[in-house]
Amino acid sequence: MRHRFSVFASLATSMLMSCAAAQPSEKDWFAEGQATLAARKAVKPNTRKAKNVILFVADGMGPTTVAAARIYDGQSRGEEGEENLLSFERFPYLAMSKTYNTDAQTPDSAGTMSAMVTGVKTKAGIISLSDAVTRGDCASAKKASVATIGELAEKAGLATGVISTARLTHATPAAVYAHAADRNWETDGSLPAEAIEAGCKDIASQLIDFPFGDGLEVAMGGGRRHFLPADETDPEDADAKGRRRDGRNLTAEWTAKSDDHVFIYDQQGFDALTDDARVLGLFEQSHMEYEADRENDAGGEPSLAEMTEKAINILSKDKDGFFLMVEAGRVDHAHHGGNAARALRDAQAFSEAVAVARAMTKSKDTLIIATADHGHTLSFQGYPSKGNNILGLADALFAEDEADDGYARAADEKPYTTLVYANGPGTVFAGENGGERHAPTAEEVADLNYRQQALIPSRSETHGGQDVTIYADGPHAYLFGGVVEQNYVFHVIYEALGFEDISE
Repeated sequence: MRHRFSVFASLATSMLMSCAAAQPSEKDWFAEGQATLAARKAVKPNTRKAKNVILFVADGMGPTTVAAARIYDGQSRGEEGEENLLSFERFPYLAMSKTYNTDAQTPDSAGTMSAMVTGVKTKAGIISLSDAVTRGDCASAKKASVATIGELAEKAGLATGVISTARLTHATPAAVYAHAADRNWETDGSLPAEAIEAGCKDIASQLIDFPFGDGLEVAMGGGRRHFLPADETDPEDADAKGRRRDGRNLTAEWTAKSDDHVFIYDQQGFDALTDDARVLGLFEQSHMEYEADRENDAGGEPSLAEMTEKAINILSKDKDGFFLMVEAGRVDHAHHGGNAARALRDAQAFSEAVAVARAMTKSKDTLIIATADHGHTLSFQGYPSKGNNILGLADALFAEDEADDGYARAADEKPYTTLVYANGPGTVFAGENGGERHAPTAEEVADLNYRQQALIPSRSETHGGQDVTIYADGPHAYLFGGVVEQNYVFHVIYEALGFEDISE
């Protein structure tokens, strides 16, 4: 299986290299099609039990983001970009996932991720509880308990890890290890009094008090403020303090568990980690930096690929295998800000992390799934020529649409970018122009901070309701195909790991 995957990847890579040098001829395209056909025919289902499972989730990475990131990734290496493939796009199996929540046509990350790690769909804003729960009602949570794949993996004796560029207490990573009637219950100060009285626990404390097996071996991401007490000064920012009101220092509680438990918060601490460590890494008070801004972080912080590599090294020491969830959380945040440049760079970093994981593991015993929890309103527009800068102004494929400067013009005689949002802070109907669309310049759209123009005014661009793609390689990856409900992801993982009794 691994050999066939490598052949498939090498064929794609060689095609990309030839495309970068010159436009493929009719003969080249035909040969490429035949090579792809041969590679697909050679793929055989891997029905072996998985020793390890890695679930990659790029928050907000819908199909349009994938297509744009594919081009962006290729163009970052000087290619035209369209023939490029991201690492996970070379996986041999895929399916489309329906993302709606049980109460929401356009979903949120809590409900979508909960579906993927529990096997049942639930409401928006809910962390790993069934649809029987009422959001914000602690009492109702007690009758809505469902097991997470993280809990089941620990019960089965596997090592477990959670990585995110968002806060570790944010919806996607939290769903692996926590249960909450409201995704906003990240720290004890966020719980209403009645929830505390009823015995509900905040998400951060659930990570530390994880009651199954021997607990998480690896937890790395952002969100220090939810682990430190209100009178504790942040280790990286002397002007900031924690947010816990119960006086607990959860980082100290983590390190007190054993001599192998370590807490780190910067690049220096990360670089000093050994593979024997059980690590809690909290690299920012809130979310980690965008990949485009990471090198400017004062204390330094690792990339998603670096965290993935370290986590695999640590978790692989368990001979029984492991389950690891890796989230590129800030793809979503950049989209919410209407900032396609940072979204695409973080999607590229996600692809790099997947590539590291596949290179470090064997497809014969490690199932890797790469997917998204939901999409966004990002869209392609116009008729730009092949190889046109994906983040730039749209040029004109057809002469009648082209202005003297080479860029296409809309009906208002102004240029526009290839990528736009249906809504968001870049709306064309607000601001200084009083509803008249601003004419973007090539210099403006080249700025990392540029917000793509949007149609509907919104302080934060919203999620989309479209299906997202599931890409898979390894044991039982062949079970992905067609259009499936999002909770199906759990059931493939459950089958691949050979878990026998979900009720235990």
